[in-house]
Amino acid sequence: MKRIAMMTTLAFSLASTGLMAAQADMTDQMHKDYAASMSGMSDAMHKGVMSKDPDVAFAAGMGAHHAGAVEMAKVELKYGKDPEMRRLAEGIIKSQEAEMEQMKAWLAAHPDKP
Repeated sequence: MKRIAMMTTLAFSLASTGLMAAQADMTDQMHKDYAASMSGMSDAMHKGVMSKDPDVAFAAGMGAHHAGAVEMAKVELKYGKDPEMRRLAEGIIKSQEAEMEQMKAWLAAHPDKP
């Protein structure tokens, strides 16, 4: 009986260790995904706001900011479990993609002047 209890404890211990390792790997990848979205957003935002025209700078910088927010929301949908945060992420994707299209169209009609 003691031997069965010990073997059961050992089996649960090994299973939980494997689960913790898998969870740690997933957390590491999640952090990498978030970092990638923020890095790309930061560089593109900085480039966008460098225009001498304040309206172009706003649209270009904000477009990059929205693109980063959409990427972060996609990371939430990939890893997140909370229904409220998942709904928020879905709403961010929908609204900010529409705004990105609006800014892209505006920028096409108002090219930056050197």
